Amino acid sequence: MISAKQKKILAFPYSPYDALICDGAVRSGKTSIEVVAFIDWAMREFSGQRFGICGKTVGSATENMVIPYISRSYAKKRYTLHWRRSQKILEVRRGPRVNYFEVFGGRDESSFALIQGRTLAGVLLDEVVLMPESFVNQALARCSVDGARIWFSCNPGNPSHWFKEEWIDKREEHNALYLHFEMTDNPSLSDKTLARYQSMYSGVFYDRYIRGLWVAAEGLVYPMFSEEEHVMDEIPWQALQRGRWYISVDYGTVNPTSAGLWCLWRGTAYRAGEYYYDSRKPGNHQRTDEEHYTGLEELAGDKKIDRIVVDPSAASFKETIRRHGRFAVWDADNSVVDGIRLTASLLQAGRILIHRDCKGLLSEIAAYRWDTEASMDTVIKEADHACDDMRYFCSTIMAREVRSAGI
Repeated sequence: MISAKQKKILAFPYSPYDALICDGAVRSGKTSIEVVAFIDWAMREFSGQRFGICGKTVGSATENMVIPYISRSYAKKRYTLHWRRSQKILEVRRGPRVNYFEVFGGRDESSFALIQGRTLAGVLLDEVVLMPESFVNQALARCSVDGARIWFSCNPGNPSHWFKEEWIDKREEHNALYLHFEMTDNPSLSDKTLARYQSMYSGVFYDRYIRGLWVAAEGLVYPMFSEEEHVMDEIPWQALQRGRWYISVDYGTVNPTSAGLWCLWRGTAYRAGEYYYDSRKPGNHQRTDEEHYTGLEELAGDKKIDRIVVDPSAASFKETIRRHGRFAVWDADNSVVDGIRLTASLLQAGRILIHRDCKGLLSEIAAYRWDTEASMDTVIKEADHACDDMRYFCSTIMAREVRSAGI
């Protein structure tokens, strides 16, 4: 079953427009239909050409678009598909026609070099709001084959985002068809599933990912946090006995160093303790890496720590940890807004609980705010070190838990 809004995506190739922009809520059915329409259009109009399929990363583009597409019975019946995993190229054949769909990731400003030099007959950019403008412009510049078309898909972001200002607000200048999606535009979602997604977000993320609105981030970063819901006097004994233990670290030299001790049990993370040292406080001195490491040892006690997740920029401290040989170290995923969104969802779901003794985090989280003076999503960088170490844990450890559970 296809909704009326999704049918407009399928009709885009027959329209006079040069580009298609689909934005709106998560799980609204825009990306899955775009991939189908994109490949059908390419196979109908071209042969022997290359096309781009772009996500924030190659991995996200593969997981969100390529793998779901080649798993569909429609695609397998209509085409001969060959996914060259090592080259990240999907070869699609039908009779004498063959085209090649290369996957690219637009993570940061350096990503434009990955697509530079290609000649493309069309490009599909999913999660375009998460890509730097330089990468998107390079992808568009590669579409030099006669008849090439541009396909965009995204969830909303800050209303001052370059993509909204340069493409959505100027869509007539680009001869672009603009389609806005809500979750109810996806007929495959049941009422139960809709309710589950609506319960996952709050604040700015609810407005963007559920209501599909371009709104600025303002107020508290974690408005769902409450002492009644998230603060505990005791960690369940079953978690203490059977859970897996982690430490997350936001390292500072002049700024405070914060480390959280986490017990992960049955999908819920308990912050059981913390090490928080601020060298700027009167009477405190600036600690060395070895002194901070001693703090980690005391925090861990006799517990078996699966991993210590550390701020990726803390090279000297990571080396100190490795040199002692007790703990395995991972670089934390430091994607700020994505990490905040995941952390907020976990708090909303009651899957992060904090022991009352974790005073560093509890004092910060209640005052952690968005910077309303910034043109992009930015938090006020004051008293945020424990919040950062919590985000590192969620982005690096809990993200894996969420994926493995299929959430």
